[in-house]
Formats: sequence, C-alpha cells, structure tokens
Amino acid sequence: MFADYPGVEVASAGTSRNADVPVTAELLEWADIVFVMEDSQRAKLAAQFRTALRKAKVVCLGIPDEFAFMDPALVALLNAKVARYLA
Repeated sequence: MFADYPGVEVASAGTSRNADVPVTAELLEWADIVFVMEDSQRAKLAAQFRTALRKAKVVCLGIPDEFAFMDPALVALLNAKVARYLA
C-alpha cells in the first residue's frame, strides 16, 4: 500500500506461522522502520529476532490485527498512522 511513496522501498511479512510471507531476520536487518499493528507483535519480534532488530526502529501502530486484507477501514487507519513516518 505504501510502495508508491517516492524514495521508499517496502516489504510486507507476517508474524504468524501461517503468514503468506513470514518475517525473517534478513527482512528485519534490511529495514530501517518496522511497523507492527499490536504490542504483542512487537514483543514477538523482539523475542525471536532481537539481534536482527538492532538498527531498525519498531513502531507499534496500535491497530487491532482483526481486519480483512485491504479493508477500507484498515487502509484509512494505516494511511493516518504510517504516512508521517514516510514523509
């Protein structure tokens, strides 16, 4: 959803075992900023990938991870909360 921002490279990955693209240490090491929806996701990343997160800033958006993919309400929340980090 943010891939069209100028000068921004994005990747998406999930923290659950059944994620289409599971998060990896390599993705986290590549990232400057990692966005998570909930605090539990931040804690999971810290527990599993502490070393890989040394340089990345982890931002919890405080959005319940209960929306369907590209739900218009989710898109609006993401735009409101993420855009300021990409400016």
